[in-house]
Amino acid sequence: MTTDSIPLQKEDLKELLNKGWMTHDAMWFYNCLQECGIEKTNKINKAAIRDMSAIEIKRIQKAVGAGQLNTFDEFKSFFDIAMKIATGKFMKCKYSMPAHNLIRGEWESCFAYEGIKALGVIDRYECGIMLRIETWLET
Repeated sequence: MTTDSIPLQKEDLKELLNKGWMTHDAMWFYNCLQECGIEKTNKINKAAIRDMSAIEIKRIQKAVGAGQLNTFDEFKSFFDIAMKIATGKFMKCKYSMPAHNLIRGEWESCFAYEGIKALGVIDRYECGIMLRIETWLET
C-alpha cells in the first residue's frame, strides 16, 4: 500500500477527518474543563469557535472558487457545499431552506450534547454548534 492509492472513498475520508476533528475538539474541551472550569472553558471555546469559523468559511469559499454571494440562490448553493464539506454523517443533522432567507436545522440527536452530558456539565454548557454557523453567516 502506498499513499498514492489510499483505499478510501472520498466520503469515507471526509467522515474520518471530521470524526478526528470532533474528537480533538472534545478532548480539548475536556482538558480545558479540568484545568479551567466550565465558565472559563465556555468563554475560551466560544472565542475559538468564532475565530476558527471565520477562517474556515473563507477557506471553503476560496477552495470551491465561490466569489461574492449576492443573491439568496448563490448563498444557498454555497451553503449546501459548505455543509457537505464541514459535516459528517455521525452528526445526524439536516437542514432545509423552506423560504427565502430562512434556514431550519434539525438534529436526530446531538453528538455534542451527549458528550457534554457525559462530562456532567450540560446544565452550564454554552453550545458552540450554532455559533459556528452564525459566524459563517456573519463573515
